[in-house]
Amino acid sequence: MIVIGGGLAGLAAGVALAEAGWRVRLFEQRPFLGGRATSYVLPSGQHVDNCQHVTLGCCTNLEDFYRRVGSSDKIKYFDRLLFVDPQGRRGEMHAGLLPAPFHMTGSFVTFAPLTLRDKLSIARAMLDILLAKGHTADLEAIPAISMLTWLERRKQTRGAIERFWRVVLVSALDEELDRTDARFGVDVFRKAFLSNRAGYRIGVPTVPLADLYDGCKAAIEKKGGEVVLRAPVRGVTIEKGEVTGITFDGQRTETADAYVFALPHATLAELLPEAQRVDDPVFRNLEKIKDAPITGVHFWFDRQVMDEPFMTLLDTHTQWIFNKTMLYGDAHMDEEPGTNAKQYLQMVISASYDLIPKSRQEIIDLVLKEVRQALPRARDAQLVKATVIKETTATFSPEPGVDQWRPAQQTSIQRMFLAGDWTATGWPATMEGAVRSGYLAAEAVLREAGTPQKVLQDDLAPDGLMRWCA
Repeated sequence: MIVIGGGLAGLAAGVALAEAGWRVRLFEQRPFLGGRATSYVLPSGQHVDNCQHVTLGCCTNLEDFYRRVGSSDKIKYFDRLLFVDPQGRRGEMHAGLLPAPFHMTGSFVTFAPLTLRDKLSIARAMLDILLAKGHTADLEAIPAISMLTWLERRKQTRGAIERFWRVVLVSALDEELDRTDARFGVDVFRKAFLSNRAGYRIGVPTVPLADLYDGCKAAIEKKGGEVVLRAPVRGVTIEKGEVTGITFDGQRTETADAYVFALPHATLAELLPEAQRVDDPVFRNLEKIKDAPITGVHFWFDRQVMDEPFMTLLDTHTQWIFNKTMLYGDAHMDEEPGTNAKQYLQMVISASYDLIPKSRQEIIDLVLKEVRQALPRARDAQLVKATVIKETTATFSPEPGVDQWRPAQQTSIQRMFLAGDWTATGWPATMEGAVRSGYLAAEAVLREAGTPQKVLQDDLAPDGLMRWCA
């Protein structure tokens, strides 16, 4: 078995197949694992994530993957979500005493950044999701409806859209509301905020992202497999409707009984022979799946300016601030020699289309202004160092109707299987979606081999009152 790609999708497929008894050889072109959800080492020796990735309580497959590779203890879960608006008003969202789906009612009622009119409009839309069990009439009737249109049809206030729906969904889906399929948006709120009291809990890595994958290589090698880094694939040979080999540098060819291609959709299309790209509708339609960007901004201050582990900003370009010093602890502070850096913060801007053409300094100036507005102590602090990381193809765009272009993990080509958050997983472009794709690819391989096995984990079970109405 050959797995091409060492991102979450490829790792999930590789680990699952290794545990099922296959000898897995995983090839990754980079010198590290993790794909788009990993970390880098700067010339100064400091570790920075390409973007802060988090999980939610409803992400059951990602949780299972971390368990398999021994990284569960590297994720810390938080029950309180803090929001701050430009006026300095703070609001918290957390579960109270009531059962699901009413468990967050108390904090929602007292949420200062929203007006009473905002809250009433949100409550009406949530009730619609509940009564329709996530399948509202317009989702069924209109093939491709955007989340913004869905909200406008429910007469959501401007404050509700900008300070509630947009804040949650742009971060979760990496796309603006008018470019997001409403099915994804509705599903996020149903699974994370309504179905189960634990669904919204946010899990944040307490180590650099690359450290989460330390156990992947060991899990594959323990079963007789191997993980090969710095091994870019140069070509795929397909003869008589089946994959017969993979070509690497120096015209070296590797063969296997089955191949899982866990690559970005554009990369896969470039590798395929022209006949498959042109004649096979599955691969011909890959070009219709678009990408969305994420920008990560890293600041080191000369003093402590933030006490919370993370917070969400309202009405700003910056969506999240993560207190990496608190999350990592002293072991991963990595203070640069010759500086007096005392606190390391990472800011995240999803769907950052307007930042792509901006210079590094323009982005730093913009984000620093917003950070100092949200954190009063940062106004007198010295910015010791700053780094900007633009991921222009961070995720696939969950555009209305995109699901029709997402292929299944099993293809019409013999021995060829696909993995990647862009494949048909039922989820948008999240780490959960990536792991689901890897597990589904593993199931397809096992099924084709005549040894079917369930790998995919069930969704988080409804609790509270939702057990009877989900």
